[in-house]
Amino acid sequence: MTEALAILSDSVRDIVETHRVDGAMDWLDNRPPHVIADALARMDAVQAGVVFRLLDKDRAIAVFEELEPVDQQQILQGLREKSFRDLVEAMDPDDRARMLHEAPAKVAKKVLAGLSPRERRMTAALLGYPEGSVGQYMTPEVVALPGNLTVAQALAWVRVKGGTAETVYTLPVVDRGRRLTGIVELRELVLHAPEAMVSELVVTEPPFARATDSAEKAARLMSSTNDINLVVVDSEDRVVGLLTIDDAMEVLEAADSEDVAKQAGSAPWEGHYMATKVFQLARYRALWLMLLLFAATLTVSVTDMFSTTLEQAASLALFIPLLIGAGGNAGAQAATACVRALAVGEVRVSDLFKVIWRECRVGLVLGTMLAAAGLLIGTVFVGPKIAIVVAITLVIICGWAATIGGTMPLVAKRFRIDPAVVSAPMVTTLVDATGLIIYFTTAKLVLGI
Repeated sequence: MTEALAILSDSVRDIVETHRVDGAMDWLDNRPPHVIADALARMDAVQAGVVFRLLDKDRAIAVFEELEPVDQQQILQGLREKSFRDLVEAMDPDDRARMLHEAPAKVAKKVLAGLSPRERRMTAALLGYPEGSVGQYMTPEVVALPGNLTVAQALAWVRVKGGTAETVYTLPVVDRGRRLTGIVELRELVLHAPEAMVSELVVTEPPFARATDSAEKAARLMSSTNDINLVVVDSEDRVVGLLTIDDAMEVLEAADSEDVAKQAGSAPWEGHYMATKVFQLARYRALWLMLLLFAATLTVSVTDMFSTTLEQAASLALFIPLLIGAGGNAGAQAATACVRALAVGEVRVSDLFKVIWRECRVGLVLGTMLAAAGLLIGTVFVGPKIAIVVAITLVIICGWAATIGGTMPLVAKRFRIDPAVVSAPMVTTLVDATGLIIYFTTAKLVLGI
């Protein structure tokens, strides 16, 4: 992949500087759309626009739909009027709506004005749903079957109406008011006798999502039920669309990327990492680092508060990095595990006390293991008395850190704060300060100073 991208970059340089396109054309003709989209996302706006224009119409549409919305906007801004209209008209309505939701108002207005009435209506309907809702990710082009058809009639229905649908593998079955009564898979229609009734094949009470539900919640539901499509209904149970597996995967990838960024103490960014400017990446990370810097002053204050203790037993300072490192890592591990468990539905806010009890025990077990090693190290370097202080502190600090790390995401969720915001760096900073209090208090009690 790296070699191929390097070849494409060389071809682009040739295009810009010498107007020779043979190298790029050969590369584009022999690569699937997702590979070309990844290459475009790595380029600046000028290079991406030049290469995109080399694609024929069908390939251009396929590649365009593989791009992230921010990269799609970049490509659109460099296209001529007719090419612009043809491209956005050919997009699936859900993909178009997501792009427009993140686009500047000027671009969104231009796109909507160039659409056919049918496509404009569908796009406007999707844009009307709340940000992050499944309504903005579903495809409204769905084939819904009346329940009183035979299998032969249903297949004929699919042939007539399926040409404009994004998928026909999952077919919602509806009543006269278009309210959901069940689903039937295309496979079942193909395998059963033509005279069989659709009502005999329907799966009643299928999993579904409401259009205003969180897209991540709906995608997680698909993951747990192993469905390739999920029916989406409105507040009156009328079928309004389907969430397809490819869109669900995009939702989960975006949610996981956001969680990872927040847990690492950074703001999530849009677009390809390799195409994001250095200053932008620094800006996304700077705020969190500044907040953590101010939070870390707690550690300085605690150290200053116990300065007398340090003067009486200077060797205690040798183990501060070891102890706050062990406690911080134990807390970060617990926080990460809990955020992930919340995201996939393995843990609920009502499980708070169970999680506290569980993580406390995990932390104590880890602390005991580390204490054995700490006792040996401490004895070798500073003698048994300080070693005992270090060992006792490791047990307490690991139990405390794991409890705090596992608890904070649940508490954040309870108060409707994104659990990922209570990130590992924030937990680590808190545990550092409280860990030092534990350490110096233990030293005073054991050493009598």
